[in-house]
Amino acid sequence: MGEMKFEQKALVKAVDGALQEQGRAAAELRIATPGGRFHVRWDEGGSATALGQLPFFAEFLEVSGLFARWLDGCPMAYTSPNAPDIVDVLGTWLLSILDGQRRYAHVAGLRGDEVAPQILGMNKIVSDESLRRALAHLAPNQPDRASEEERAARAAQLAKSTAWMDAALNESTREALRTPWILDADTTVKLLYGHQAGAEIGYNPTKPGRPSHTLHTYWIGNLRMVLDVEVQGGKASAAKHSLPRLRLLIERLSPEERPALARGDNAFGNEGVMGEMEEIGQRYLYKLRQTAGVKRLIERQWQQGDWQAVGQGFDAVEGELRLAGWSRARRVVVLRRRVKDSLAAETGSEGQQQALHFIDSSDKVKLWEYAVLVTNADYALEAFGQLYRDRADCENGFDELKNQWGWGGYTTQDMERCNLSARAVALIYNWWSWYVRLAHPKARLEAITSRPMLLGGIARLTQHAGQSRLLITLSHAAGDQIKAMIANIRKGIDHVLANAPQLPKVERWRALIRYIVGKIIEARPKNPPPFGLGPPCLAYGVG
Repeated sequence: MGEMKFEQKALVKAVDGALQEQGRAAAELRIATPGGRFHVRWDEGGSATALGQLPFFAEFLEVSGLFARWLDGCPMAYTSPNAPDIVDVLGTWLLSILDGQRRYAHVAGLRGDEVAPQILGMNKIVSDESLRRALAHLAPNQPDRASEEERAARAAQLAKSTAWMDAALNESTREALRTPWILDADTTVKLLYGHQAGAEIGYNPTKPGRPSHTLHTYWIGNLRMVLDVEVQGGKASAAKHSLPRLRLLIERLSPEERPALARGDNAFGNEGVMGEMEEIGQRYLYKLRQTAGVKRLIERQWQQGDWQAVGQGFDAVEGELRLAGWSRARRVVVLRRRVKDSLAAETGSEGQQQALHFIDSSDKVKLWEYAVLVTNADYALEAFGQLYRDRADCENGFDELKNQWGWGGYTTQDMERCNLSARAVALIYNWWSWYVRLAHPKARLEAITSRPMLLGGIARLTQHAGQSRLLITLSHAAGDQIKAMIANIRKGIDHVLANAPQLPKVERWRALIRYIVGKIIEARPKNPPPFGLGPPCLAYGVG
């Protein structure tokens, strides 16, 4: 009787095994490819992430305490027991931005990842709709028919969220302001394709007639860190819309943290901006539009002929100028550079084909392009050419943030969430920029290069005896260089932990930034241009 039961159990086990094998065979796909035939199966029980090197960045956040303080300061408070945890909301937002996503709907591409949430101490990745609702709670808009009590409550919540992001952005850049630096102010256009608040047809050279938002941005020059950003309507592109925030940013800094120079293009070269900078004792360097008065200045300087070579093919001469509407005469610097290429001039009447006449730009006939700068700084004349040329680095920052990060997306119908998202992208961008400079202090790497190198890879998670292990597979060709960069990161973190083990995390972050800044300055050229900015600093040579 016992033998019969044993045989029955063996038979059942054999049948179950056969059924399982049959199921595995049925689930296995046979794929014919140019490289031959492959057998493919879905790995249902595996734990892996495509953000294979996320643990190293997570360690950077843990040692510095950046992510933890961002969570602790968040003014979001749910009352529903079914609401997601704050760490899940902000962690999802962080992963989405870090992954280079541009739309909230792209969050769905992360929801199958069970490893990345564990690395950041999350329970799960929330849905894109949950993320939208959470941000609407953080940055509520003002409906037209709201009561006074509702308006006051929404305004109070928005003020709390603004202060929260102010503190996070300030912490991400504050330590870099301990050395002489330059503040660049500029604007860029964010194209819109829906029915958003503030979608107005303003200055838009890329797609004229397309509604847009304007992003007013304030940078640490050359280091390409974002001090702050604010989203305004498409028609608010003039410098007067940047001026209130620009002045506030400068005034809230201590005297030793203030910029050595405030710099901007010709939108800032007007009496309103210059007068306020002079009122708060801030040195500036702005470009002037070539109005009739400025053109007469160029003619006078041309006749005097006191031009001085200032490098890279530029000549410069200085003088004083007081335009109509200015409260005082100001120092101006005229830069000129010879146009080397052939020029074509169009002639012809309306309705007829244009005739092209080429102008000789050889040594016999010299043609020049001019730029006129206005300043209250006392730097040597030869400094201004390079100082203003460096301002063009803003355009590289805008290109990176709009095309490689999320500034061109994360759009909702209300302005408040658009502004909050733009500031969050700037915050994560700053964190990642410090992390990459720790890995590679000689020069900055844009996200299109740094993400595949320092974030990409496949990491498989295994757990045994209470220990979690990650096996990382790199598919990048520069595997050895990546490992060397990770070694630089670990070296910096170990340096801080070894020299300041008793310090709280906020002090560790400051020590870590001082370490990174020291490495950047150490890697810069040994013979800086004579700008009069003092000791080796972040104002030049670190692009």
